[in-house]
Amino acid sequence: MPRHHQRRLILAAAPLTLAAVVLAGCAAQTAASSSAATSDTSTAETATVVDSDLSAEAVLAANADVTTVNDDEWSEADAADITLSGSSASSDSDAVTVDGSTVTITAAGVFRLSGSLDGQIVVAAPDGAQVVLILDDADVTASGSPGITVTSADDVALYLADGSSNSVSDVSSYADDAEANAAIYADADLTISGTGSLEVSGNGNDGITSTDDLVVLSGALTVDAADDGLRGKDSLTVEGGTIEITAGGDALKSDQDSDATQGFVAITGGTIDLTSGDDGIAVATDAVITGGTVTIESGSGADGDADAGAKGISAGVVVAIDGGEVGVDAADDAIHSNGSVGIGGGTVTVATGDDGIHADQRLEIRDGDVTVTDAYEGLEATDIALAGGTVDVTASDDGLNAAGAGAGGEQNTGETLTISGGSLRVVSGGDSLDSNGTIAITGGTAVLSGPSDAGGQGALDANGAITIDGGEVLVAGTALVDPTGAQQWLAATASGSAGDTVTVMDAAGTTIATFEAGRDFSAVFYSGPGVTDGGSYTVAVNGTTAATITEGSNVAGGMGGGPGGGGPRP
Repeated sequence: MPRHHQRRLILAAAPLTLAAVVLAGCAAQTAASSSAATSDTSTAETATVVDSDLSAEAVLAANADVTTVNDDEWSEADAADITLSGSSASSDSDAVTVDGSTVTITAAGVFRLSGSLDGQIVVAAPDGAQVVLILDDADVTASGSPGITVTSADDVALYLADGSSNSVSDVSSYADDAEANAAIYADADLTISGTGSLEVSGNGNDGITSTDDLVVLSGALTVDAADDGLRGKDSLTVEGGTIEITAGGDALKSDQDSDATQGFVAITGGTIDLTSGDDGIAVATDAVITGGTVTIESGSGADGDADAGAKGISAGVVVAIDGGEVGVDAADDAIHSNGSVGIGGGTVTVATGDDGIHADQRLEIRDGDVTVTDAYEGLEATDIALAGGTVDVTASDDGLNAAGAGAGGEQNTGETLTISGGSLRVVSGGDSLDSNGTIAITGGTAVLSGPSDAGGQGALDANGAITIDGGEVLVAGTALVDPTGAQQWLAATASGSAGDTVTVMDAAGTTIATFEAGRDFSAVFYSGPGVTDGGSYTVAVNGTTAATITEGSNVAGGMGGGPGGGGPRP
């Protein structure tokens, strides 16, 4: 039986005046907020409530159990043979009936299918039955229906026999009200395993659909679908195998929106290659990745039409990545959550026509390697927290943008951008770090390049306080405002180009910091443990002295930068 858990425990800490985006099935919380400073009216807004722990383990523990038919739960020696032959078939089993080109299995058991059928396989077993279909060089081509349909059973398994090559295809179109509308359609839990291969052509709609749990344990699976590739309504789990999907709609999908513990995709292993017209992975609740290799191209990639909305990974509540290798090339956001995103491990590399990683509420990176190679804005959320890992962001506008809680403008609306650990590198055309609220740095290393010219932008830009109490901050960009905090800092007028080496030396000529500029710059800023109160320092570019300055003295013009922004690209 599924477990039932308390979940979606807290709202993001920032004041929420978000547009109310709530997926049905996700727990919701109502909060009163003023719609504008000039109005004394209040509106009740609902916001998605997210887990207090964004680790993959915690997110999965809060979800319902998944039903799987493991290979050790049945024996191949018990298999009854079904021989497919053109527009008919034959079998000695009393649980198999053949009516023209339709083969129907009416009882629990293990059945081996081989040969070719121009027709349909139907499983109509008792509700408590477990049915295993061994596909052993079986080719099923349906001209007026799904190729394989499960109308009734408890659990069904498709096992791809060792060394076998199998295929299933369906009708070219379905009626709008058709319930069974995939090349392989199961109104039951469905598990796919084995070491053979299966090619699925979803000509009329989806490739493989289960109205319950869909699990892929192993096998070589190729799916070409007019709409969605693999769809497990209650959940979709991939533990292994090689999966290649080309889909006109979403490649992997779970859309159960009436139960907050379902509607998720979990990937723990396997090699997965997804090409989608819409989202690569689309879930009503959570997208969780802990292993495997996942490659996604959605909406023709970063050069596609971002306004069409094709995202790499799109979740209603949480995206949690704690392992594996994830590569995304998306027209819209590469990774998007209506709730929060947590990254605690693995390697994530994304390119996008809009945001690299976007969360309506909290975005936290605890560990792992995260690279945004191309984006309008690199990382965006109401609250951004970097505590570990290696993060490298290249963005045409803001590198990191804490925005979304308020209506914009120059007031502090409560967003937070905090850096307490890890390594961060940003090359940006706009603000490297931007917050409609505050920026707080207590640890880690941040190397920020950009923008080249202020123009209303700055390397660090916040409507509220910018505090530096630890870590290292190295900037090659435009001039900076005076930060607050316990750690000392220095700023200098020094110009150079992308690729130049910037060195900071103390009065004794000892190097205390060095870094490579990511773009053209007109000012340098450094804060780190080697800077002492009132000390004298020299800044050199490519070994040539550019300025000698005193700690705590800013350059003319201040940090620059206008109000924190956010939202889609122009």
